[in-house]
Parts: sequence; C-alpha cells; structure tokens
Amino acid sequence: MGKKNKKQNKNQVEEPEVEVAQEEAVEQEAVEQEAEAQVEAEEQEVEETVEPTLEEQIELLKGEIEKEKKEYLFLMADFDNYRKRTLQEKQDLIKNGGQKVLEGILPVVDDIERAIDAIAQGGDLDSLKEGVDLIHNKLLSYLKSNNVEPIESTGELFDTDFHEAVTTFPAPSEDQKGKVIDTVLKGYTLNDKVLRHAKVVVGQ
Repeated sequence: MGKKNKKQNKNQVEEPEVEVAQEEAVEQEAVEQEAEAQVEAEEQEVEETVEPTLEEQIELLKGEIEKEKKEYLFLMADFDNYRKRTLQEKQDLIKNGGQKVLEGILPVVDDIERAIDAIAQGGDLDSLKEGVDLIHNKLLSYLKSNNVEPIESTGELFDTDFHEAVTTFPAPSEDQKGKVIDTVLKGYTLNDKVLRHAKVVVGQ
C-alpha cells in the first residue's frame, strides 16, 4: 500500500514535467519558424535590391534613348513650324510694310491732280502758286510725321556723312572755304539715318 502511493506520487510529478517539456518544445519550434521567416524576408529583400542584369540595363537604356529621340523629333518639328511662321510673317511685313506710307501719300497725289486740272482750265496764277505751296507743305509735314527730315546743307561745313560733292567752286570769301555754297539736290534722313545724301557745291 505504501509502495503504491509512492508510485502514484512519482507519476504525478513526472506528468507536469512532460507538459513543461512539450510547451518548451512548441515554443522553441515557434521561435525557429519565426527566425526562418525573418531569414526568408531578408533574403527576398536582398534579391529585390540586386542590380539588374546587363541585358536589363541595355533594355532600360534603349527605352530612355527612344524617349529622348521622340522628344527631340517633337522639338525639331515645333522649331521648324516656328521658323516657317516667322519667315512668312517677315515676308508679309516686307510685302505690305509700305502700305501705310503709300496710303498717306495718296491725299497729296489727289491735291496735285486737282492742281493740274486747275492749270488746264487756265486758273488764276497766284491761286495756282498758293495751291502748289500748300501741297508742298502738306507733303513735308507728312514726311516729318514719318521721321523724315531734310538735311541742312547750304552754308554748313561740308560733311561726307551727309553731303555728296558734285563739284567745287572758288569760295567767294575765306570763311566759305570748305563749306557748302549751293545745294543741287536736297538730302533727307530717316530716324537720323541718311535716306539720301545732299548733292552740293563745295567752296574751295
């Protein structure tokens, strides 16, 4: 009887030890599985950060080159359209640039034609002279409004930038030597640039 109780007590002690060992084994297995999963995750991460192969790099470069080529062709086409457009605008400007100037001259032409008709009808000479003077002043005023100015010549020092000597003449006095004695054809400037040189006689 005593031996039997002793045996039962021994079994009761061994059973908890077995359960503890089993729990430890389960925990150890779980730790190992977690460690394996972590290792696999790290290996996958390493694989994802691996440099692409040479073939893959070549394909990437080909794609980039093709993209750059398309962008270049697009820019070239855009620039060509811009060049054609500006060239056309320049041609139109050259072709029609004088339109405004010519339109301003037409009223002067109308006045001259009326003066010619008046002369043909035998109009009063003084009235005709006054009409011609008005037309002349009107034309000069129009030229001035377009920045066309006459070049001062007679009595001025001869200046090759503005004057063209057609002949020389003995100066009537010492102070007139090297100066313009007479203006054969009046010169003009446009925006301070010589439009036509004045043809002059220079004292010598």
